[in-house]
Amino acid sequence: MMDAIQKKLLEQVADLHDVPQGAYSLRINGNLYGKNDSENITIVAKTDKQGIDIYVKPGTKNESLHIPVLLAQSGLKELVYNDFHIGADCDVTIVAGCGIHNSGSDESEHSGIHAFYLDEGARVKYVEKHYGQGEGTGKRVMNPTTVAVLGKNSYMEMETAQIKGVDSTRRDTTATLDEGATLIVREKIMTHGTQFAETNFTVDLNGEGSATHVISRSVAKDKSRQSFLSHVNGNNRCSGHTECDAIIMGDAQVIALPQIEANHVDASLIHEAAIGKIAGEQLIKLMTLGLTEAEAEEHIVNGFLK
Repeated sequence: MMDAIQKKLLEQVADLHDVPQGAYSLRINGNLYGKNDSENITIVAKTDKQGIDIYVKPGTKNESLHIPVLLAQSGLKELVYNDFHIGADCDVTIVAGCGIHNSGSDESEHSGIHAFYLDEGARVKYVEKHYGQGEGTGKRVMNPTTVAVLGKNSYMEMETAQIKGVDSTRRDTTATLDEGATLIVREKIMTHGTQFAETNFTVDLNGEGSATHVISRSVAKDKSRQSFLSHVNGNNRCSGHTECDAIIMGDAQVIALPQIEANHVDASLIHEAAIGKIAGEQLIKLMTLGLTEAEAEEHIVNGFLK
């Protein structure tokens, strides 16, 4: 049975209170805790390295898959490879995420490499949350890598969030889009203390009529540091939009480098970046309603990251 710490981590990263119903794979402390197939989703453990292969039958609709990872052992480090093979004309939701509880002095780390292969007309919503906690001095490190190969007329929506407790992270996402494919990415990050977060996006719009919209919203507090780099390549008649909005507080540092490259006369690409502090008039307005300055800041930050 999972203990109280593990259950709290599971709730934070997957909104679950216990082992889910339907298809799932759950890792705890570097080992497979349990997995289950459904009629249309099959999970196969890899034999050459840590990780799983997930196969979703063509035409599967309105099904979900949960694949959370929990680490509650100080000093544990793991690298996991998960490959998702999404059949044609599917419509599924995949909920991932990693929670680390570190109460010791040794660094704990989870690195996950997720590769998605979407067949023609497939639709995937992918939700990934990262969360850290624990009173120990050991760092909580997460380095997620996502590779997405979108087939003709497929659609993928990614929602990633890292709001609390992660000391260091490097988030790498690469995607290639075929004809008519669409990729939507929404990222939310908050850092505090001396935490560091680096995000790298590279999207190749290869197919005619392909499209992407990459949105990053972040808050950097105290002496934390953030780096955002996106590179959208328009290699055909396509449309692409990348934007980064950040709130900076205290002695934090934020670097934003949205980059677009048009390699076709009919590539339509836009990039935006904005970094700034909370406006004084916003704080004053909320404080006149009875909030303290700290409460007003928290209210603004929560609304910004919502």
